Amino acid sequence: MYIASEERYQQMEYMRLGKSGVLLPRLALGLWHNFGSIDSFENMKELLFTAFDAGINHMDLANNYGPVYGSAEENFGRIISGELRAYRDELFISTKAGYDMWPGPYGDHGSRKYLMASIDQSLRRMQLDYVDVFYHHRPDPDTPLEETMGALSDIVRQGKALYVGLSNYNSAQLQAAAEILRENGTPLLITQPRYNMLDRHVERDGLLETARDVGAGVICFSPLEQGILTDKYLKGIPADSRAARNFYLPTDSITKDKVETVHKLNDLARRRGQSLAQMALAWVLRDGMVTTALIGASRKEQILDNVKILENMTFTADELQYIDDVVTGK
Repeated sequence: MYIASEERYQQMEYMRLGKSGVLLPRLALGLWHNFGSIDSFENMKELLFTAFDAGINHMDLANNYGPVYGSAEENFGRIISGELRAYRDELFISTKAGYDMWPGPYGDHGSRKYLMASIDQSLRRMQLDYVDVFYHHRPDPDTPLEETMGALSDIVRQGKALYVGLSNYNSAQLQAAAEILRENGTPLLITQPRYNMLDRHVERDGLLETARDVGAGVICFSPLEQGILTDKYLKGIPADSRAARNFYLPTDSITKDKVETVHKLNDLARRRGQSLAQMALAWVLRDGMVTTALIGASRKEQILDNVKILENMTFTADELQYIDDVVTGK
């Protein structure tokens, strides 16, 4: 029988999410990988319990996480309805819809038909009455933005979600969507872009500033570039890595130049007394523009290692310049 640590809120830092009353941990646990039907159920429980004991009370899912589609939500539902049931009101749970989920024209994209069906399916799989945030997972240029945002607003009014989130929207799309949501009386709470030291498109796009201006918080996914910004690939491609399995990370993406860049970044991390993963997470959170970094894990030790970033979150101007020069190849 799992009993949460009484010290779970003493080691984590929390930050206000935009202009809302919600505080999120600086690190959150994503269930994109390692929670599917092919994974160990006992390891899933260990990952969730380790995260919660460390003060990570935000768990992030999507309808098609697996594999197979839906299995991450189903497995999470088994755990949240069991050992974690007593802690539901301490947990901040999100899920998403917007990518391929079921056959036919209504199992993808951003129509009201798809989103309304998706939230009902997700709640059944997770055995929940509501989620804290329901995201549209990606913009859909073929569906009127008013239709998609209207569906999200109605899902909140129906009590199936407490807040609205948007993922993979660029700055202009976010601005337009936030205006509609505000008019609907359901202001945008959070946006979830991809962001890390190697992928800075949100900086060029101005997304972080737009999120701030509309009053939304930011949680970034892939802050470790799916493991590239760790010491995992410094000596080749491990047999148990995502790249070796070609699972969302093709082996040809691990280029010689990229490995050389990671070696140089790792040298700086060592000088800072951190692992590369810790430095990469701290960099994302360095200036407060990003509320939370979304981590994944296959072992509990990775979670415990990541939490240690709270011991050193600051960078000197020289360190930041070094990182910029290394990444840009100067």
